[in-house]
Amino acid sequence: MRATGARYSPRYFTDKLENVMANLNIVSICGSLRKGSFNAMVQRLLPSLAPDGMTIKPAPSFADFPLYNADIQNSTGFPAPVNTLADAIRAADGVIFCSPEYNFSIPGGLKNAIDWVSRLQNQPFAGKPVALQSASPGPVGGARVQYDLRKAMMFLDAFTLNKPEIFIGNCASKFDEKTGELKDEATLGFLSSS
Repeated sequence: MRATGARYSPRYFTDKLENVMANLNIVSICGSLRKGSFNAMVQRLLPSLAPDGMTIKPAPSFADFPLYNADIQNSTGFPAPVNTLADAIRAADGVIFCSPEYNFSIPGGLKNAIDWVSRLQNQPFAGKPVALQSASPGPVGGARVQYDLRKAMMFLDAFTLNKPEIFIGNCASKFDEKTGELKDEATLGFLSSS
């Protein structure tokens, strides 16, 4: 139903939405630094599963971040790799985390990266759509890391998506560790449709 005197038809808004959806640039952040990480395998798979018009690229690494220390921030400023990651997040239309669960929580390196980035002006995660994915050799697929990431993103004013929930449990049996290929058809079908 169109309101009297309305300037735009419903089709106008549909066209605008389709235009936005047709040009999404997403950055993916892997929570593990391990070369053979199952979550890195998921991250590398994502670009091939992206719908038309969506580009998914890996974020710059946080491997060279020093441990967060306000003394470093206050004396020499933010390390260059922190700004590089922050700029990539700011430039993206959304973020996908692919993270394992370490000791029922966020891996230390990823938590350190979030802590560094969170201190910057023009907070990179604020208002940013964020999706969470996790793979784990355990049966629950990293559910607890997603809970803690959700809390951190909520504090940083990100818009963390509620669905789809992607937990890849027993992942060691679903990937070929040598090639990184996802060999479980059910999991591949789920990821493709999510």
